[in-house]
Amino acid sequence: ETLKAFDREVNAFVDYMFGPRDTRVRGWFLLDSYLPTFFLTGAYLLCIWLGNKFMKNRPPFSLRPHLIVYNLGITLLSFYMLIELILATWEGGYNLQCQNLHSAGEADIRVAKVLWWYYFSKVIEFMDTIFFVLRKKSSQITFLHVYHHATMFNIWWCVLNWIPCGQSFFGPTLNSFIHVLMYSYYGLSVIPSMRKYLWWKKYLTQAQLIQFLLTIVHTLSAAVKPCGFPFGCLMFQSSYMATLVILFINFYIKTYRKAPSRTAAKETPATKEIKNGFHKDYFAAANGLQNNKKAQ
Repeated sequence: ETLKAFDREVNAFVDYMFGPRDTRVRGWFLLDSYLPTFFLTGAYLLCIWLGNKFMKNRPPFSLRPHLIVYNLGITLLSFYMLIELILATWEGGYNLQCQNLHSAGEADIRVAKVLWWYYFSKVIEFMDTIFFVLRKKSSQITFLHVYHHATMFNIWWCVLNWIPCGQSFFGPTLNSFIHVLMYSYYGLSVIPSMRKYLWWKKYLTQAQLIQFLLTIVHTLSAAVKPCGFPFGCLMFQSSYMATLVILFINFYIKTYRKAPSRTAAKETPATKEIKNGFHKDYFAAANGLQNNKKAQ
């Protein structure tokens, strides 16, 4: 009873802050109450903290089969969302510059159903970080990584409750396309024979930055020429995307623009583990093959 009372108070407060919810999504899984989303986010952050403590004095797990299956699954889900969003918005005659929440009828419901899967995919993607913890890839668990994963899940709970269609379609459409590329890359990177073909990680980060910038432009276009989509939501989305742009630019500069130190230049690839997840043993083996060829 105490939990139910707390749940009512939390949801009453949220309704007071944001106003009446969209009735078309009432009863959809995880949407009626904010507590499941809140607790899942808390569990995610707790798993990172406890997981790092648990793994501190233990060897990393390989998890290669799990990673292949996981990345393939997210790739297929992202591809489904991409195609379904394109078809649904085409069916509803969505206006690219600004689309309101109610004019497309059944197409709006179709878009909302896809966006629910987009929201739910954000809790699935918590596993990105859990895999980093279990594989002891602590360098990958940056502030940007955790901030992005934790906030997106909560923001999209709000989106689904108040603005589940209309102008909300654009960001997930772009992001689903980027995720098809990104999780394909991650899946291939755990297969040793494919690593020599994965030269395009830098361009993947550039594509993510372009995605955020395009989403900001698209969001602000609805503010310049309004169509009934809530102005406050447009401003919030633009501001949030701006934080991602800043953090991704910082990540890009540190990862790809930083000049190597003299000490690092003297080290051979076999003696250090680099950030893209390729283990030093892989490069040791590769160098061994090259040296043998030279000797012959």
